[in-house]
Amino acid sequence: MTVDQISRVIGYVRVSTDDQDDSGAGLEAQRRAIEAKVVLKGWRLVGHIRKDVASGKSINGRHELQAALGELKAHRADALVVAKLDRLSRSVTDFAALLELARKEGWYLVMLDLELDTSTPMGEAMANMAMTFAQFERRMIGQRTKEALAIKRARGVGTPGGLKAAIGRRSLVDPADVRRILSRRRAGHSFQRIAADLTRRGRPSPAGENHWRWETVRKIVRRNRTEQVKARRVAEAS
Repeated sequence: MTVDQISRVIGYVRVSTDDQDDSGAGLEAQRRAIEAKVVLKGWRLVGHIRKDVASGKSINGRHELQAALGELKAHRADALVVAKLDRLSRSVTDFAALLELARKEGWYLVMLDLELDTSTPMGEAMANMAMTFAQFERRMIGQRTKEALAIKRARGVGTPGGLKAAIGRRSLVDPADVRRILSRRRAGHSFQRIAADLTRRGRPSPAGENHWRWETVRKIVRRNRTEQVKARRVAEAS
């Protein structure tokens, strides 16, 4: 079977956290990419596009992916289609296991961002190479981050509270903005909506930018929840 002979496919999308699921960041783009390719190729989408909200470090615990793999094993579909390779796996070991599973069971992987499919030897080889280089890039980013932190500490940024302020820009968050964020979150507003509101109001972000990111709003909410829990424990212990 080649990619042109594939007729039935299962679409799969993934985001890393419940917060990303709440904001919708990335999910709709992944769905649109898969649906557009299905129409272009004349494929038939088997059921709904399956979605997991889970880390990409491992395929364990991803219930929708496991369900999709069960459908493929039962030959109810010919291929698993993902918008991006890292939505399927960020682990070289897991990805290699999926490739071997696909070979054994007679189904294929299609990754739209790299325009790769594993129904050909070249596609399979390129998929392996892409995953290896993706992991290398993540390790290099991690190494650069560690080196940057070491430099900050060497410059005295690591004094009590100094490193946290320099990295997280906590001291630059206006208390009024924090109260507004927490209030709107309690009212059920998404992180993305809160960020858009702050941007529209012209409020400076913690990084001194004119644009707020939903990830920044999430961090502020999480940090304050943690501090509230700590304060409550101290009060209960006193």
